Amino acid sequence: MFPFRIPYLILSSCFLLTIWVVISCTPVHNQMQSAPTGYRDSASHLQKFKPAFTVALYSATVDVVGNHLSGLLLIKKMPDSSTRMVFSNEMGLGFFDFEFAADGSFKVYSIIKKMNKRSVIKTLQHDFELILMNNLKYSAARVKTENGLIYFIFPQVKGFNYYITDPALTELVRLERASNKKTIVEAMMKNYTNGIPDTIGISHKTFEFNIGLKRIER
Repeated sequence: MFPFRIPYLILSSCFLLTIWVVISCTPVHNQMQSAPTGYRDSASHLQKFKPAFTVALYSATVDVVGNHLSGLLLIKKMPDSSTRMVFSNEMGLGFFDFEFAADGSFKVYSIIKKMNKRSVIKTLQHDFELILMNNLKYSAARVKTENGLIYFIFPQVKGFNYYITDPALTELVRLERASNKKTIVEAMMKNYTNGIPDTIGISHKTFEFNIGLKRIER
């Protein structure tokens, strides 16, 4: 009987491997429950959480893989509807200057040498796009529920952006960027005044990359 066990074990192993591959390639939110019907047409309600930046100045800290930067982040809506982000220290030395255009394009005007790496620039771009909530296709959103919270899920080129609210849609509990397997980034925007959040936090889960912003009243 022993020789017949070998093919059986091989087939069993292949079957288990196939199951593991399918599960690991399945988005985490597919395991969540579908939200009640009333929520499925409510993705546009997220618009009230979109920061209404005109001109906002933040005290900023950025920690990235052993490097700590602190200074001021200026966020300004430009006449062409693009959003400009300029991060500099208190003495005026620029760390980076980014533009997020209304059509979804992204431009780097300048960035310091230690941050001038494609992976760092892409990470910052995706982090701030999550916060800015630009170009969200509400009709494409999937709506799920888990642990009493509502997940509005927007497919991205790689992965998904999650905007998570309370059931009454009155509070943006947190924001996430996720791959198929796991959450990559968690973010929050709190204490809105005239449509602008007072506090913004971004925390990466797979490596050290954290951003903290506290608005400065002028």
